[in-house]
Amino acid sequence: MQYLVIAYDNENALERRLESREAHIESARKLMAEGKIINAGALIEDDVMVGSTLFIDFDTDEELDEWLENEPYVKNNVWNMDEFQIVPMKLLPKN
Repeated sequence: MQYLVIAYDNENALERRLESREAHIESARKLMAEGKIINAGALIEDDVMVGSTLFIDFDTDEELDEWLENEPYVKNNVWNMDEFQIVPMKLLPKN
């Protein structure tokens, strides 16, 4: 199932974001190669990263939960899980 993920950062999380960014990008690229992350990007306010958006495609809720358990921005308290949104959706096919 495809989802839109909207994840705003916790207050004062920029330092943790930068410390975790390499692991986050490495994990995201691996999942992109597997087709699990379709696209992703940082939310920007006043030229500062303040969150993330991702288009994801996981076969099961268990896969989605496993991704979140291992996601560096979750593990390192970057994303504010109280405002975390996962919205089911269907992306327009490329063809």
